[in-house]
Amino acid sequence: MALIKSVRGFTPLFGADCYLAETAVVIGDVVMGDQCSVWFNAVVRGDVNSIRIGNRVNIQDGAVIHCTYQTAPTTIGNRVSIGHNALVHGCTLHDNVLVGMGSIVMDHAVVHSGSIIAAGAVVLENTVVESGWIWAGVPAKPVKRVGEELVRGQIDRIADNYLMYSGWFKES
Repeated sequence: MALIKSVRGFTPLFGADCYLAETAVVIGDVVMGDQCSVWFNAVVRGDVNSIRIGNRVNIQDGAVIHCTYQTAPTTIGNRVSIGHNALVHGCTLHDNVLVGMGSIVMDHAVVHSGSIIAAGAVVLENTVVESGWIWAGVPAKPVKRVGEELVRGQIDRIADNYLMYSGWFKES
Protein backbone atom coordinates (compact mmCIF):
# COMPACT_ATOMS: atom_id res chain seq x y z
CA MET A 1 0.00 0.00 0.00
CA ALA A 2 1.23 3.50 -0.86
CA LEU A 3 2.40 5.83 1.91
CA ILE A 4 -0.34 8.45 2.36
CA LYS A 5 0.58 10.91 5.08
CA SER A 6 -1.14 13.88 6.69
CA VAL A 7 0.91 16.93 7.59
CA ARG A 8 0.00 20.35 9.04
CA GLY A 9 -3.65 19.27 9.21
CA PHE A 10 -3.85 18.35 5.51
CA THR A 11 -4.65 14.84 4.32
CA PRO A 12 -4.43 13.94 0.61
CA LEU A 13 -7.75 13.55 -1.21
CA PHE A 14 -8.22 11.23 -4.17
CA GLY A 15 -10.88 11.04 -6.86
CA ALA A 16 -12.47 7.83 -8.08
CA ASP A 17 -10.56 4.94 -9.60
CA CYS A 18 -6.99 6.09 -8.84
CA TYR A 19 -4.02 3.73 -8.69
CA LEU A 20 -1.20 4.28 -6.20
CA ALA A 21 1.74 1.87 -6.41
CA GLU A 22 2.93 0.28 -3.20
CA THR A 23 6.02 2.50 -3.02
CA ALA A 24 4.32 5.74 -4.06
CA VAL A 25 4.28 8.55 -1.48
CA VAL A 26 1.54 11.21 -1.30
CA ILE A 27 1.80 13.77 1.50
CA GLY A 28 -0.22 16.71 2.79
CA ASP A 29 -2.24 19.26 0.83
CA VAL A 30 -2.81 17.19 -2.31
CA VAL A 31 -6.09 16.93 -4.19
CA MET A 32 -6.07 14.44 -7.06
CA GLY A 33 -8.84 13.91 -9.62
CA ASP A 34 -10.31 10.73 -11.06
CA GLN A 35 -8.40 7.92 -12.80
CA CYS A 36 -4.96 9.18 -11.82
CA SER A 37 -1.95 6.97 -11.22
CA VAL A 38 1.13 7.48 -9.06
CA TRP A 39 3.76 4.89 -9.87
CA PHE A 40 6.62 3.18 -8.05
CA ASN A 41 8.88 5.48 -6.02
CA ALA A 42 7.05 8.61 -7.18
CA VAL A 43 6.56 11.33 -4.56
CA VAL A 44 3.77 13.93 -4.45
CA ARG A 45 4.75 16.16 -1.55
CA GLY A 46 2.22 18.80 -0.56
CA ASP A 47 3.82 19.59 2.79
CA VAL A 48 4.83 23.22 2.19
CA ASN A 49 2.13 24.33 -0.27
CA SER A 50 -0.81 22.91 -2.22
CA ILE A 51 -0.74 20.48 -5.11
CA ARG A 52 -3.83 20.22 -7.32
CA ILE A 53 -4.01 17.45 -9.91
CA GLY A 54 -6.75 17.01 -12.51
CA ASN A 55 -8.21 13.83 -13.98
CA ARG A 56 -6.33 11.06 -15.80
CA VAL A 57 -2.89 12.26 -14.75
CA ASN A 58 -0.06 9.74 -14.57
CA ILE A 59 2.99 10.39 -12.41
CA GLN A 60 5.52 7.82 -13.48
CA ASP A 61 8.21 5.96 -11.56
CA GLY A 62 10.60 8.13 -9.56
CA ALA A 63 8.94 11.44 -10.44
CA VAL A 64 8.74 14.16 -7.77
CA ILE A 65 5.93 16.71 -7.55
CA HIS A 66 6.65 19.44 -4.98
CA CYS A 67 6.14 23.17 -4.39
CA THR A 68 7.70 26.13 -2.58
CA TYR A 69 6.62 27.33 0.84
CA GLN A 70 4.17 30.25 0.67
CA THR A 71 5.13 31.23 -2.88
CA ALA A 72 4.66 28.50 -5.46
CA PRO A 73 1.89 25.86 -5.37
CA THR A 74 1.76 23.21 -8.09
CA THR A 75 -1.22 22.83 -10.42
CA ILE A 76 -1.53 20.02 -12.94
CA GLY A 77 -4.41 19.86 -15.43
CA ASN A 78 -6.18 16.88 -17.00
CA ARG A 79 -4.53 14.13 -19.09
CA VAL A 80 -1.00 15.09 -18.13
CA SER A 81 1.81 12.53 -18.27
CA ILE A 82 4.83 13.12 -16.06
CA GLY A 83 7.70 10.90 -17.17
CA HIS A 84 10.02 8.74 -15.13
CA ASN A 85 12.30 10.72 -12.77
CA ALA A 86 10.88 14.10 -13.80
CA LEU A 87 10.73 16.95 -11.27
CA VAL A 88 7.68 19.24 -11.37
CA HIS A 89 8.12 22.02 -8.81
CA GLY A 90 5.87 24.98 -7.98
CA CYS A 91 4.56 25.39 -11.51
CA THR A 92 1.42 25.07 -13.61
CA LEU A 93 0.90 22.39 -16.23
CA HIS A 94 -2.29 22.85 -18.26
CA ASP A 95 -4.27 20.01 -19.89
CA ASN A 96 -2.80 17.48 -22.33
CA VAL A 97 0.85 18.05 -21.51
CA LEU A 98 3.71 15.54 -21.66
CA VAL A 99 6.67 16.12 -19.33
CA GLY A 100 9.47 13.88 -20.56
CA MET A 101 11.66 11.55 -18.56
CA GLY A 102 14.24 13.24 -16.35
CA SER A 103 13.07 16.74 -17.14
CA ILE A 104 12.64 19.58 -14.65
CA VAL A 105 9.92 22.24 -14.61
CA MET A 106 10.73 24.95 -12.04
CA ASP A 107 8.79 27.45 -9.92
CA HIS A 108 6.25 29.75 -11.56
CA ALA A 109 6.75 28.19 -14.99
CA VAL A 110 3.55 27.72 -16.98
CA VAL A 111 3.24 24.98 -19.60
CA HIS A 112 0.17 25.52 -21.76
CA SER A 113 -2.04 22.77 -23.24
CA GLY A 114 -0.83 20.50 -25.99
CA SER A 115 2.86 21.00 -25.23
CA ILE A 116 5.72 18.56 -24.77
CA ILE A 117 8.71 19.06 -22.48
CA ALA A 118 11.42 16.83 -23.96
CA ALA A 119 13.29 14.25 -21.91
CA GLY A 120 16.08 15.87 -19.89
CA ALA A 121 14.90 19.43 -20.53
CA VAL A 122 15.11 22.10 -17.81
CA VAL A 123 12.30 24.66 -17.90
CA LEU A 124 13.57 27.59 -15.85
CA GLU A 125 11.60 29.65 -13.32
CA ASN A 126 8.95 32.00 -14.74
CA THR A 127 9.14 30.46 -18.22
CA VAL A 128 5.93 30.38 -20.26
CA VAL A 129 5.66 27.48 -22.71
CA GLU A 130 3.08 28.44 -25.31
CA SER A 131 0.47 25.91 -26.39
CA GLY A 132 1.50 23.42 -29.02
CA TRP A 133 5.30 23.51 -28.73
CA ILE A 134 8.06 21.04 -27.91
CA TRP A 135 10.67 22.51 -25.59
CA ALA A 136 14.06 20.85 -25.22
CA GLY A 137 17.54 21.48 -23.85
CA VAL A 138 19.18 23.05 -20.82
CA PRO A 139 17.82 25.62 -20.42
CA ALA A 140 14.77 24.52 -22.41
CA LYS A 141 13.87 26.45 -25.55
CA PRO A 142 11.14 25.94 -28.16
CA VAL A 143 12.38 23.58 -30.87
CA LYS A 144 9.35 22.44 -32.86
CA ARG A 145 5.59 22.91 -33.20
CA VAL A 146 3.51 19.98 -31.98
CA GLY A 147 1.54 18.66 -34.93
CA GLU A 148 -1.55 16.48 -34.74
CA GLU A 149 0.59 13.35 -35.24
CA LEU A 150 2.58 14.16 -32.08
CA VAL A 151 -0.56 14.90 -30.10
CA ARG A 152 -2.02 11.51 -31.06
CA GLY A 153 1.29 9.65 -31.09
CA GLN A 154 2.73 10.96 -27.85
CA ILE A 155 0.44 13.03 -25.61
CA ASP A 156 -2.74 10.98 -26.17
CA ARG A 157 -1.03 7.60 -26.53
CA ILE A 158 0.93 7.87 -23.28
CA ALA A 159 -2.05 9.19 -21.28
CA ASP A 160 -4.26 6.38 -22.63
CA ASN A 161 -1.61 3.70 -22.10
CA TYR A 162 -1.08 4.66 -18.46
CA LEU A 163 -4.81 4.44 -17.85
CA MET A 164 -4.67 0.92 -19.31
CA TYR A 165 -1.53 -0.02 -17.32
CA SER A 166 -3.08 1.09 -14.04
CA GLY A 167 -6.06 -1.17 -14.81
CA TRP A 168 -3.71 -4.16 -14.92
CA PHE A 169 -2.52 -3.39 -11.39
CA LYS A 170 -6.00 -2.71 -10.05
CA GLU A 171 -7.09 -6.16 -11.29
CA SER A 172 -4.35 -8.06 -9.45
